[in-house]
Amino acid sequence: MKFSYTLWSPSDTVRDVAESLGIVNLPEDVAKALAMDIEYRIHELLEQALKFMRHGKRTHLTTSDISHAMRVLNVEPLYGYDSSRPVRFREAILGPGQTLYYIDDDVVDFEKIINMPLPKVPREVSFTAHWLAIEGVQPSIPQNPAPSDVTKPAGQSSMLPAGEVEVKPLVKHALSKELQLYFDRVIAALTEESDDSAMKTAALNSLRNDAGLHQLVPYFIQFAAEKITNNLGNASLLYLILQVLHALVTNPTIFIEPYIHSIMPLILTLLVAKKIGSPQPGSLEHFEVRDFASSILQYICTQYGDSYHTLKPRVTRTLFKAFMDNKKPLGTHYGAISGLTSIGPEVVRVVVLGNLREWSKVIGHQSGISQPEKARLGKVVVEALRALVDKEMTTISEVSAEGLARFRDIVGDDVAALVQAEHDGDDIIKAIIQG
Repeated sequence: MKFSYTLWSPSDTVRDVAESLGIVNLPEDVAKALAMDIEYRIHELLEQALKFMRHGKRTHLTTSDISHAMRVLNVEPLYGYDSSRPVRFREAILGPGQTLYYIDDDVVDFEKIINMPLPKVPREVSFTAHWLAIEGVQPSIPQNPAPSDVTKPAGQSSMLPAGEVEVKPLVKHALSKELQLYFDRVIAALTEESDDSAMKTAALNSLRNDAGLHQLVPYFIQFAAEKITNNLGNASLLYLILQVLHALVTNPTIFIEPYIHSIMPLILTLLVAKKIGSPQPGSLEHFEVRDFASSILQYICTQYGDSYHTLKPRVTRTLFKAFMDNKKPLGTHYGAISGLTSIGPEVVRVVVLGNLREWSKVIGHQSGISQPEKARLGKVVVEALRALVDKEMTTISEVSAEGLARFRDIVGDDVAALVQAEHDGDDIIKAIIQG
């Protein structure tokens, strides 16, 4: 008996395959090398197949594991072996003590297969999209279940027939009793007509510093919107509402960004509203309200102007429209200039300074404006121009007559006189001329 290095006998298996391919005289060393390589390849294939078996959480190796392993090893798999049915082996006796086992293949009638009707064409793959829920509420569209299908009648058992899925109804968010009590107490403290300022101060400090108030933010914004809409004649209440909005915006524990689009209309309303506070002519209390609204606008633009890239352009467009409307009252112009100044010096230079000469001609000749109101309007115009002064900028030593004439041509005689009367008027003039 010839010595064999492997389980594959070179004198039997390898030589039989070689003879089937027409190779008669196969050298012994070549047969041994081929047998060793065959055994190595089989071991490699079995290792890969065992990995697929273990990942499949199985303890029996299947023909699909072998097929997957052959694909991983870049070997064309053997077709015709299906792991869904058991493999049936037949036994054939070749001679005394020689038994051959083979797989019993089914006999297929080709004429029967050819005459069989073709299977149905599968449906073409398609997809569609729809809103399952918007802010926790399902829209009434055909793709979503109807409310009658979702709501379960009272007393119905939770046990469902086999194959059915229970669809739970979507419930709108409800506040806890503690938050409801807190909201009622804060609103009561803010709207109480007594002169007890300690309760109002405590409520505002709570809104400014307490954590866990995020769920109440839309309720406070709705409260502020209702009070502003119905109480434009009450300047003190409007100032208090602005304090509430300022406390919510500056609270470090509240994620206020999703509510900026709801807060901005309230701020702009108190900036450019026609009448705020007492209807008596010459009343100056509305200026404080507009100044406070402008300071909140400046804070919002500074903090969230980069996050919302359309915030500053939209606010500028609204204020510019109010600024250039000569039919608006003085308070609206005051709030528009103050708001444009709070956005930044770039807006002041492009929007305010570029239209200041024509604006001053129209506003200066309006009737029914008291002297204190004119003084406040002139002050806000000077503050807007003062925002253009850059202290680190290299300025000219003094303003020449030619430069002063150019400055008057830019801003108009009335505004020029106001600026020259200021202690830093020369710096403002230099900043405008150099710009």
